[in-house]
Amino acid sequence: MNYRNESTQSPPRDFVFAAEASASRIIQAAQQNIATVWRGDFHNAKQVLAAIKKRVQPKPKAARPAQADPATTFHKHRLAQSQASRLANALCVEIGAGFALDLPRAPNVQAALRDVYGVENTEPFVLPLAQLLGFIGAHEWHKKGVIIPELGGAIHVPFGVFSPIRGEYLSLIVQAKLPDNVRTALDVGTGSGVIAALLAQRGVPRIIATDTNPHAIACAQANIARLGFSQQINVLQQDLFGERAADEKIDLIVCNPPWLPAKPTSAVETALYDPKHAMLHAFLRGAAAHLAQGGQVWLIMSNLAELLGLRGEHDLAHWFAQYGWRVADSLKTAPQHCKASDARDPLAFARSREITTLYILERV
Repeated sequence: MNYRNESTQSPPRDFVFAAEASASRIIQAAQQNIATVWRGDFHNAKQVLAAIKKRVQPKPKAARPAQADPATTFHKHRLAQSQASRLANALCVEIGAGFALDLPRAPNVQAALRDVYGVENTEPFVLPLAQLLGFIGAHEWHKKGVIIPELGGAIHVPFGVFSPIRGEYLSLIVQAKLPDNVRTALDVGTGSGVIAALLAQRGVPRIIATDTNPHAIACAQANIARLGFSQQINVLQQDLFGERAADEKIDLIVCNPPWLPAKPTSAVETALYDPKHAMLHAFLRGAAAHLAQGGQVWLIMSNLAELLGLRGEHDLAHWFAQYGWRVADSLKTAPQHCKASDARDPLAFARSREITTLYILERV
């Protein structure tokens, strides 16, 4: 049976079909790596999924004042999330040709699935219900957009592209003093295109925005066109700095890399997790070759990895020196999202102390 799952989870070894089934029965089957394909009422399926999530989600506990081993706490939290997700994803629905969902009281999901997969399918496939609901929610957010006060407008982000919902770092892009006589900028890993748009709004005449994710490229191009910056910004599907003439140097290179050195479990998580800070090292190692004389690098990083014991307190400073950079200035901001003040979050001991910094780097 054709099975789709946007996470890195392995497919089930078998499927059973049911018009009705209890949460307990579906969980028991999932523990044997068998997925249940729902054939009954759509709203009943949503209720059963809610019951499954309630049973399998890690129980929230008040965070201890001190954590003997924060890295272990983080990895246990990620493992518990992964296990809960695998069990919840065992409740599936069958998507027919043309992204049709033929269940009683089911909504029309064609637009939401087209947002994710693009070309409509000709063969049926099985999809976890939890992911379908996520696609539907993401599609609504895509249409509505995320208001960015610094832009005075909205950024529209489809499923599979990192959304700037948590956007306190964007204020740092607006506050930082641009290099003198800046003519060109490069936004590495542009995602939704929001940083490139902010630079354009600040008057940078020519901006190149790169990303490896084709969904991000389409998203950034659409946002930039909607905001009226297409003449200033060129969006390219390329890795890091892209390809340009050897004598073409950039006055300002900006990057907001993944902040946590851990393994992503889906494509969209690559914006959050980067094993061993591989992208960060590649960026710091390669940026100088593309930077104009007297130019700057703006690097946006959170200290959450340090607070979780995933990076040493002085590692960033050491890496800056190792690759020939000095910190000319820095701007800082505290998180404003709800998890930062949620004492029940297993990582609250770190999130409550998190600081995001825009490092302004220059060549030594």
